[in-house]
Amino acid sequence: MKTAIVILNWNGRKMLEKYLPNVIEYSRDEAQIFVADNASTDDSVEWLKKNYPMVRILVLDHNFGFAEGYNKALRQVDADYYVLLNSDVKVTHHWLTSLVEEMDVHPEIAACQPKLLSMTDNDAFEYAGASGGYIDRYGYPFCRGRIFDTVEDDNGQYNNAQEVLWATGACLLIRSSDYWKAGGLDGRFFAHNEELDLCWRLHQMGKRIYCFPESEVYHLGGGTLPKTNSKKTFLNFRNNLTMLYKNLPDNELKKVMRVRWFLDYLAAFETLLINHNLADFRAIFQARKAFKKWRKNFDADRAKLKKDIEKSHTEASELGMTFLPDGRRSFSILKEYYLRGHHRYSQLPE
Repeated sequence: MKTAIVILNWNGRKMLEKYLPNVIEYSRDEAQIFVADNASTDDSVEWLKKNYPMVRILVLDHNFGFAEGYNKALRQVDADYYVLLNSDVKVTHHWLTSLVEEMDVHPEIAACQPKLLSMTDNDAFEYAGASGGYIDRYGYPFCRGRIFDTVEDDNGQYNNAQEVLWATGACLLIRSSDYWKAGGLDGRFFAHNEELDLCWRLHQMGKRIYCFPESEVYHLGGGTLPKTNSKKTFLNFRNNLTMLYKNLPDNELKKVMRVRWFLDYLAAFETLLINHNLADFRAIFQARKAFKKWRKNFDADRAKLKKDIEKSHTEASELGMTFLPDGRRSFSILKEYYLRGHHRYSQLPE
């Protein structure tokens, strides 16, 4: 088949009940729809079989998390394009058409995303991907339309198709051949930062990542863990550090990690002393400890990426003047946001 939409589910019958009919209505003529079930303990699978027999169900034997759950599921799907779609996404008429058409005519593009808007405020971007994402010099992610907790209204300011460094895992269309060539999502991450890691690897292998805002979808967000959950804090810090360790060039690794050591502990004490959040304070310390404990497990990944870059015989695409050769932005988003007061993407250095 050409395109497969794969929705990863874990105890999400309510989300499926609410949003799956919409996905079927606007996608069934262009794609086969799969639900991969991560060993749910609710009645998701039985409900699907009874109400939507046209949806193919992939049953996994336990909860592998977002990253490895998708790897396990996608190994069972034979398609040119995968669409990794969250269960809390509402799609729109012809949302898939423009994405597939762009991928068809641009083989150098490995993955893309639509414009991601908020389900709760349809005039605003959604936190998890907005209109395409980047990372700064020190690994902090931000988007066209969202920097830290500042989410912009969508006034058409980012409606141009744009090459980005990462596309949102909430609605990610990716060429299956490139997905596996890059090694898929890193299952060790479990959840959070895994799509950034994958897209960064693809970029360094000479592939391109795009946002095509002509296509729009709406994302509820927070479907698995609430935004202030300490487990989410732990995964975000541990996985972000691991992503940096895997992907940074040799001449940048030590100095970036030294800065992050300082910034991470600064964030921890700010969380404790200003926000009075003991759980997140502990989560940041635990994340750094966990990263230190397992980072050597990723030495082989660093070596493999070097070989993949050499094998591709292609330099990473030039994103612009404020980009480093590996795809990171050359500035610190913390400095831009907190010291210079640049809270909108359009205010950042070009």
